[in-house]
Amino acid sequence: MGEDWYVDDRCTGCDVARQLAPGLIVQVGRGSELVRQPRDATELAAVNAAAFACHTRSIRRHSGPPDPAADPFPLAIDANVLLCGHNSRRTAAANSYLLRRPDGTVMMIDTPRWSESLATRYEKHGRVTDVLLTHRDHAAHGRVYADRFGARLWIHEGDLDSSPDADRVLRGTDPVEIAEGVVAHPLPGHTEGSVLFLADDRYCFSGDSLYWSRAAGALAVAEHVTWYSIEEQAASLARVAPHLRFEWILPGHGDRNHLPAEQMAEQLRALVAHVGQLAPVPVDFDAHQW
Repeated sequence: MGEDWYVDDRCTGCDVARQLAPGLIVQVGRGSELVRQPRDATELAAVNAAAFACHTRSIRRHSGPPDPAADPFPLAIDANVLLCGHNSRRTAAANSYLLRRPDGTVMMIDTPRWSESLATRYEKHGRVTDVLLTHRDHAAHGRVYADRFGARLWIHEGDLDSSPDADRVLRGTDPVEIAEGVVAHPLPGHTEGSVLFLADDRYCFSGDSLYWSRAAGALAVAEHVTWYSIEEQAASLARVAPHLRFEWILPGHGDRNHLPAEQMAEQLRALVAHVGQLAPVPVDFDAHQW
């Protein structure tokens, strides 16, 4: 396939490309590099996925732009969840998702970059009834997607200034069932208004509250990128963890993973104990490990 693909110098090291093309695109310093060219159709598909997800369009070909026909998004994670791709500069390159419901409708969790053509593509998977924002950093395109779909926009009061025209405002720290099988769990810590959304006791859409760390091989929190309070995050996790049962961790930043619910529960208990011992530290992106 030649020496066609490369990562340009606009890369911000957001980790999205490394999630989609592991072993091909790796971390070097704070950024990413393509360490070898794809060798077969499967690897080529992985690099194309990274290219179409990259918020700076840094995954490139010397021979020209990626083929639009190779855009895989939204990309099925399993039968009920799709990864939106097309991550946005305005949401710090956060991942976003579509959640299929039993009645054929769909919920969007956090937002990809705004595009009318993308909205048309996403709604082919079902009528989007709700756009669920996990916190302020991922709110940039929430209103425009909600209006386009005729959907309700949700956010927590702690981050309401980022989406002051939200249709539904979560308040306090009690869990709220927002639709059958979908529960919002306020989890202040990463930001004051952080929320994770639990669906069907199977999917945990965690925003930036927790993620799967490849470096640690475990559930983790971004202790070096905590905007509000790591002590509040520890208290939130201790409060919420006993009420969570899930198999999929689906974060905004950091890797996804699937484990049996019992193993995820063990991971969560260990995380609660670990975060309870953390002290506040200054925000330091260089100290963060994916």
